[in-house]
Amino acid sequence: MHFAKLVSRTVLAIGLIALSCAAKAADEPAPAPVKVKAPPVADAPFFIVNDNRLTYSYQFTATDPGAFSTRPDGTINGTTAKQVYSFTHFDIWAYGTNFFNVDMLKSGHNDPASPCSPAGVLPFGPQGTCAGQTEFYAIERSTLGWNELFNTTAFKAGPLRNISFEAGVDLGAGNSYYAPTTNNVVAGLQFAFDLPYKGYFNVAPLAVFGLASHKSFLQCGLFSPGTPGVTCIADGNRVFPATWRIETNYYMDLGFLPESVRYFAISGRVSLTGEKGDINTLPALSGVGRFSNASKMELNSEPIRLTFDAGKAFMGAKYSHFVDVWVAYRYWHNKYGLDSNATPGTCTVAATGVSTNSCTEKSASAGISVKF
Repeated sequence: MHFAKLVSRTVLAIGLIALSCAAKAADEPAPAPVKVKAPPVADAPFFIVNDNRLTYSYQFTATDPGAFSTRPDGTINGTTAKQVYSFTHFDIWAYGTNFFNVDMLKSGHNDPASPCSPAGVLPFGPQGTCAGQTEFYAIERSTLGWNELFNTTAFKAGPLRNISFEAGVDLGAGNSYYAPTTNNVVAGLQFAFDLPYKGYFNVAPLAVFGLASHKSFLQCGLFSPGTPGVTCIADGNRVFPATWRIETNYYMDLGFLPESVRYFAISGRVSLTGEKGDINTLPALSGVGRFSNASKMELNSEPIRLTFDAGKAFMGAKYSHFVDVWVAYRYWHNKYGLDSNATPGTCTVAATGVSTNSCTEKSASAGISVKF
């Protein structure tokens, strides 16, 4: 009996304590929730694509206008091999693209450096042996996409991906006897199209503005004292009139190949530049026929390049295009706007009008590119 009373009193006491605790908890404010700090959101990278490459290539039968030699049988050799060392940068950012390429080209002895003349003769007449010419050539192109600038998709239709403003520069210099330089500014539009297998095709109509080009063969004192403005130019600098240019380039993976050999791509470019007036404006040197100094439309192209993705083939898809090996064909007619059939002393022998075979380039080339 006493045990039953003890149990009941104990249960009652526990119940009263529980009710008291519940009432007290109801009167007290709820504890503040524990705040968990969210991880910081990573900033989007400025460059959506940032691609940098070093390339070594070899041009088997390149040319340089006016550089030629006469073989023992009397025929003219107007070609020279060139080793080319290149740095290439390409990026895509929120509003467009940037492309920059600089080449250092090292010629063979048939395209000699100063002081040898293009035919290998030293200034005072004897035959000399000079190292091959070293040239530097740089090209830069930047675009601003209309879809991105105006926040629209109005300029995307079918295969047309975008229309862009485009601007850039061409810079070149060489240490040959003629010491040529090129300084151009270009501006216009670019129309970008999609090709199958993640490929693209771009075409850009541009205006070309020549800033100053140095032509030593027009400089007073090179061949004779001359009369500035009549037979020579005092400093050899020549500013050419503005002209037009159409630049195109394309790239496409050969995605139709079986997966086991899907390591190949094709690419190419074609640039067509309009006439820019006479090569010189000196009354005493103007001429007609085979001795014409008129410029001609220039075609500078690498219509086909076949690329083997060695990085993907030997190291896996993660390293696709880290190492590329390629072969190409290059065709450059009326090089630098010179008339390949008539410009005297450069494209033709001045005394006879015979072609020097140096103003049109037809050359196979091969190279290796490494991404870093």
